[in-house]
Amino acid sequence: MPPKVYVNFPKGDFRVMPCYIPEFGFGSVKIVNSHPENPERYGLPTVMATIVLIDPETGKPAAIMDGAWITGMRTGAAGGIAAKYLARKDSKIIGMIGAGVQARTQLLALNEVFDIEEVRVYAKTLAECEKFREDMKYLGLNILPEEIEDAVRGCDILVTTTPVTQPIVKNEWISEGMHINAIGADSSGKEELEPEILKRAKIVVDDWEQACHSGEVNVPLSKGIISKTDIYAELGEIIAGKKPGRISDEEITIFDSTGLAIQDLATATLVYRKAKASGLGLEVELL
Repeated sequence: MPPKVYVNFPKGDFRVMPCYIPEFGFGSVKIVNSHPENPERYGLPTVMATIVLIDPETGKPAAIMDGAWITGMRTGAAGGIAAKYLARKDSKIIGMIGAGVQARTQLLALNEVFDIEEVRVYAKTLAECEKFREDMKYLGLNILPEEIEDAVRGCDILVTTTPVTQPIVKNEWISEGMHINAIGADSSGKEELEPEILKRAKIVVDDWEQACHSGEVNVPLSKGIISKTDIYAELGEIIAGKKPGRISDEEITIFDSTGLAIQDLATATLVYRKAKASGLGLEVELL
């Protein structure tokens, strides 16, 4: 799995994410964009994606599928797994900064792991918060629109899913014992958290190389505010038992998610096999 390759446009970017998992019998390439102005200016999603499954024996494309839903689901799942290992087991209050597609799948995953009592959501407009609450009401959770500081202070798990390039979550709002899923920073120059928060926290990344050039840590690293030695582990090391996750109720923990091509391939392979088994999708001979 090579690191993502980025191509920048004036109003956004696109990334190319290739990988190969021999046990699955497929390689894949995902092309995914990020254009934050799309919803307001063009009525289009911020993120759109296409995944191509590739037969490793011949190089022939086995399937072409939409990747936006897969991206949302696999990233939400990664956040849920990270919180399982890094958040306090009794976590009940969720703070959410951002109310888009990714916020929804993050909450779906967290709801599988924790007994949630309250969800505090902040977005640029109250209308976005209300739509989030309406869309997610089927979960039966108490979802409250809040101002950003009120959404953060006192929560057990904080989820940030915005595309900002200047920190919007302040150090003074973060209390001991909090876990943060930092999802929004996925390209160079993006950061959601004040760097002082990272200096107080145990930092876990999904992939060392990707995080250093495009994750929440990328800007503090480039400015010398933190160093690579301040990054505690990759999430896989904790899941595999090579390093412990949370070791006290007082620790502040951060999961810096950049999104992995192998997660896309794992999810896309599952979708492909289910579609083949059920006769869904359109089969077209490409060659």
